[in-house]
Amino acid sequence: MRNTFGNIFTLTTFGESHGEAIGGIVDGMPAGIDIDTDFIQSELNRRRPGQSHITTSRNEADQVELLSGIFEGKSTGCPIGFIVRNTNQHSQDYENMRCLFRPSHADYTYYYKYGIRDHRGGGRSSARITISRVVGGALAKLALRQLGITIQAYTSQVGTIALSRDYHQYDLALAETNAVRCPDPEKARQMEQLIEQVKAEGDTIGGIITCVIKNCPAGIGEPEFGKLHAALGSAMLSINAVKGFEYGEGFDGVTARGSQQNDIFLPVEHPTPLLPPFGRIGVGSNHSGGIQGGISNGQDIYFRVAFKPVATILQEQQTVDLDGQPATLKARGRHDPCVLPRAVPIVESMAAMTILDQYLASKTGKL
Repeated sequence: MRNTFGNIFTLTTFGESHGEAIGGIVDGMPAGIDIDTDFIQSELNRRRPGQSHITTSRNEADQVELLSGIFEGKSTGCPIGFIVRNTNQHSQDYENMRCLFRPSHADYTYYYKYGIRDHRGGGRSSARITISRVVGGALAKLALRQLGITIQAYTSQVGTIALSRDYHQYDLALAETNAVRCPDPEKARQMEQLIEQVKAEGDTIGGIITCVIKNCPAGIGEPEFGKLHAALGSAMLSINAVKGFEYGEGFDGVTARGSQQNDIFLPVEHPTPLLPPFGRIGVGSNHSGGIQGGISNGQDIYFRVAFKPVATILQEQQTVDLDGQPATLKARGRHDPCVLPRAVPIVESMAAMTILDQYLASKTGKL
């Protein structure tokens, strides 16, 4: 089982949904970075359960404990170990699932591969494991601050309720002002109502998260098998419930002509102090999503991530038991009717770790 993400900046995770704790080890963190523990905790708070009426009611503080790799408020360059203790498990809610396979969950595949599974909340396959990703992502964001790189994700679609694909139309800071994390207040209200309706029916619903990376320097990524967009896609597709990834114009771009899609190079009126000719070159559009030939070109990197409806629904479903015999399952417990609001910081975290890892790989390992 592979539990490590990254090449230079790496995150190794451990823990299960109903175990003692979730944790991880971050290695390759550049030395001398100011470690803002309040910021790290605030990122976890954005992901934590029980934060609104449209998320799971599991009540966890998700308080992070940083164990190593930090001295007098700065990273030392040594591995940073951390844990977040589980304190509000209701394992008895899953007892009726001990011998049943939940539809569209990892129960069957885990059991088939390993011959054993933790039925309590999905064990290692639970979305609770993403706690470690958010801590790793928060540390990566702190390092990216020194480069001026910012990452902002938001809910752009729930069910059929969708925003325009053009993120320039919105004040992305408004995403943190509502429970859905959508920068359009009216659309956010509609999305929230839809999630409430779905929840009342014991059902779930999916949607799309859009992410925008600003100020990423040109030259990040490798040609051929180390393309930046491939690394971002791999990172996003590793998140629980993710079913699709597209960057730039994505699938919408297939209906256009090359003459419409090409990002035309233009001279810059006020060049930046870079080595010529790079400071004197700009583009008239950004259909490419900030990446060309697998390498960043200095424009905004933007992409969309599709999330399926949460697999656990509070309705009766037909399934089979461990012996393949027909059975009926009625799930209990506390579950999200829509994962998107809590997945926004997870998308940002995976993007941050990917960009930092790729940056360090393309430079010398130092900021």
